[in-house]
Amino acid sequence: MKTMNVEYAIIGAGTSGLGAYSKISRKTDSLVMIQDGPYGTTCARVGCMPSKLLITAADYAHHLITSEFFGVTASGRVDGRKVLERLRRERDHRFVANNLRYVAKIPAHHKLEGRARFVGPGQLMVGESVEVNAKKFVLACGSRPAVSEVFEPVMARVLTSDTVFELEDLPRSIAVIGMGIIALELGQAFHRLGVETTIYGRSGKINALTHPAMQQQALDILGAELDIYPSGQVVSTREDAEGAWIEYEQSNGQRVTKVFDRVLVATGRVSNVDRLGMEHTGMELAEVGRVAVDPQTMRCFAYPIFIAGDATDHLPVWHEAFDEGRIAADNALSYPEPVPADRRPPLMVFFTDPQIAIIGQNFQQLEGREIVIGDLPFTSPRHVVWNKVEGRIQVYLDARTGVILGAELLGYQAEHLAHLLALAITHGMTAEQVLLMPVYHPSAEELLRDVLIDAREKYRRYEAENISQSDSMA
Repeated sequence: MKTMNVEYAIIGAGTSGLGAYSKISRKTDSLVMIQDGPYGTTCARVGCMPSKLLITAADYAHHLITSEFFGVTASGRVDGRKVLERLRRERDHRFVANNLRYVAKIPAHHKLEGRARFVGPGQLMVGESVEVNAKKFVLACGSRPAVSEVFEPVMARVLTSDTVFELEDLPRSIAVIGMGIIALELGQAFHRLGVETTIYGRSGKINALTHPAMQQQALDILGAELDIYPSGQVVSTREDAEGAWIEYEQSNGQRVTKVFDRVLVATGRVSNVDRLGMEHTGMELAEVGRVAVDPQTMRCFAYPIFIAGDATDHLPVWHEAFDEGRIAADNALSYPEPVPADRRPPLMVFFTDPQIAIIGQNFQQLEGREIVIGDLPFTSPRHVVWNKVEGRIQVYLDARTGVILGAELLGYQAEHLAHLLALAITHGMTAEQVLLMPVYHPSAEELLRDVLIDAREKYRRYEAENISQSDSMA
């Protein structure tokens, strides 16, 4: 039995774990980073990058089908093997390789491989042969796909976001279970690459969007292209020579049964914290494996244990994971004195077509607060040129100050408008201040200018009405 005694132990070498390591390693040599499985980060191996590689191939295929609108007659054939070979080549030789080069520079005595679990307060067992004693811990152990027991009979045909990119060829047909970011992005990509695709939702809602009108419009637009059953549940599955049979009960009670070559289960992810033996840390847990985390410090209660990245239930996106790793590191270094961090405004983008983006506080979070809503369709001159006028943009202002609080977007190239809004929210800007920015014609940014003008005029009317009411009361 080998024993290691260190000041800091980081469990996980993904985005948040590496973020924590970069901070702590500058202050001390008394640390170890423990990795279970291959290095490479969720983003590079099974998340952001391979999914965008697949989506880009699907976009090119879709351009061929829609090019006649512009007077360009085109034809082509999707070679599924080449699509997936190119995806893995770029993923492995570029994105994962970049990460591996960084990890290779980390001193060997700072790295330990194996599955870690707590066996007592301040004490880890890694594998069956290494004991690690540490004073402070950063749990950056990531998450795994959640797969319901209902899919057990067809597990030989089940894919998750962790395995889907290992396909050697595109399947003939695929059932996509879920309507979150992974389900919608990959479901639309498979459809555009010629795979017979059916998407099965549960709640009837597109995740992330919270304004009822935005929700419905997103469902209408995507439903016009994709075969979607938005509300219900999978009640049974079975496999035979034809494939995986999915029996789905819609919210109205009607049942639909179809057979598929493959089933992509994309119904969320589960934190790997539940595999760490948290009950042995000395914490009092309301539920085994689940712990409360302060988002400003990433600390668990008053213990010297910090959780970051996908292991939390916060936004599972790259920049948040990196931020949380560094916040956790700062507070591990300063323990027991907390150093609360000013978190960046939330930013989430779905790379569907049309794209979906949420910035700052969403409509649901602002309910009950006095706000004005700038609200316009995605019909800027540039979007007309692109023939991409589906969607809507809503921007939420504080009704008393005109400060931009948040936005929900559904439209082509929404990612770029979302970043400008994120910048404005980060700096506490009003609609009036953002409108001082020059906007080129024709550009997608004209839509942002126009929706802020709409919001500003509503804010001015609200302000005038309140002044009038105050005068009448006086």
